[in-house]
This record gives sequence, structure tokens and C-alpha cells, in this order.
Amino acid sequence: MTVRRAAVAGSFYPADVDALRAAVDAYLREGVSCANSDGGITGVDGSVANAKAWPKAVIAPHAGLAYSGAVAGSAYKSIAAGRATIRRVVMLGPAHRVSVSGIASSSADFFETPLGQVPVDKAALQQISVTVHDAAHAPEHSLETHLPFLQRTLKNFSIVPLVVGDASPQQVADVLEMLWGGAETLLAISSDLSHFFSYAAAQQLDAETARAIAGLRPEAIRFEQACGRIPIQGLLAMAPKHGLQPRTLDLRNSGDTAGGRDRVVGYGAWGFY
Repeated sequence: MTVRRAAVAGSFYPADVDALRAAVDAYLREGVSCANSDGGITGVDGSVANAKAWPKAVIAPHAGLAYSGAVAGSAYKSIAAGRATIRRVVMLGPAHRVSVSGIASSSADFFETPLGQVPVDKAALQQISVTVHDAAHAPEHSLETHLPFLQRTLKNFSIVPLVVGDASPQQVADVLEMLWGGAETLLAISSDLSHFFSYAAAQQLDAETARAIAGLRPEAIRFEQACGRIPIQGLLAMAPKHGLQPRTLDLRNSGDTAGGRDRVVGYGAWGFY
């Protein structure tokens, strides 16, 4: 049995299990997506979804909890109704530390956080054509920071962890199609938005990204708009084929959550219903 050990516990999120559990639970409670008077889920864009349903796919950020935890909480709060149904989470996030050609999987049997170990769906990995690149997964935070939210939201689940490098949106779309599954499968795209612009400039740029996502226009998302641009574009390309419609659940930046407003990082949460 091989385990991919936590790389950013103690930096991006607490290494102490009780502190981590408390922090994630607080962000899930504080999530912007909330039940309205009609029993639905209302996003910040005014769209409404049935509270008894859950999204097929989410987009959520991957910064340190103090910065993006509340926004990630909005995304993962939206899947709570699927707690007993979702059994597999296909996770795609950008490579930050090690160069990756295409899309890379891990050879590990489990991914670990202070909250415990999550099994990797090895059978699912055999269905897709990706490389194995453990060196890229070992230090990468874009997937790891999502795991505590999944561990506190879902009951029993496995993951298909994929780091995306210089792949094309079509390569991502092909992987998503092969692993689409049914109600038991959740697709989780990890991405922050604009990086290190002024507060006002970030708001404008992130609003453009939100409009592109809402309009299912992958070609409208430029390099500087999202570090997980390629995974997002792959999902947007597949959404119309499967009848998915996005709802903006949260849209903020680090100037709203933690830190100053001179150079901020943007964060957004979306559910695809």
C-alpha cells in the first residue's frame, strides 16, 4: 500500500486534526450558498437550484484556508445532499511545482490529510490515457486543499486525482467524458482566479471570468484569469453536451477574506446542475 502524504498541512491548513475539522466545518457553515424561503439553493448570481439536488460538478479555489476557505466552503456546501450517494470524485487541478506534460495521475493507493486517508480509484485510472507522475503530485496543493472539504462533506468516497499541465481543454474534456458516470460521480475542478492585481482590477477581471463560465464560453477565459484555466475550459466544453448549467455560488478575492487590497488573488465557486 502506497500513500501520498500531506504536503501542505501546517501551512495551507492546520496540521492538527481537531483544528482542521473545526476550521473546515466553520467554512462549510458560512458558505454563501444557502437555503432560501422556498427550500432552494440561491447563488450570488440570483440563480436557484433545488436544495435536495446537488451539482454534478463544482469549481472551487485552492489557496490557504484563511484566504479561500470560505469560498471553497460555498462550493462544497452545495454537495451536502449527495453525501450518501457520491462515491467517486474526479479531481483536476493545475500543476504549480513540477512541470507536467499533459495530464498526470498518481501511483498512490491513498491520499492522506490529518483527517485520514482517502482511497484512489485505481480502476478508474485504468480507463483513461494519462501519465503517472508521482513527483508532480508529491508537493502539489491544488488537489490536497480540497480533500478536507470532501472528507467533512461526503460519507464514503474514492478519488481520481489528476494534475493538469500543458494539456489542451480537449484532453481534459476527453477524460471527463470517460469518467462522467452517474449520480455517484462528482467532478471537482480546482482553480484560483486572477493573481496579484489591484482589488478593483481583480474584481473586474474575475467578473469577466464569471460571465464566461455562466455563458459556457471556454474560449473567453484567458491565461491571466485562472490558474486552472485548462481544467475549467474542459468542463465548460462538456457541460452543454450533458445539459449542465452553472450557478455562481461565491465570488470574492483575498482582499475580502484576508490580507490587503493592493495585490490580491481572486476566488470563485460554481456548481453545475
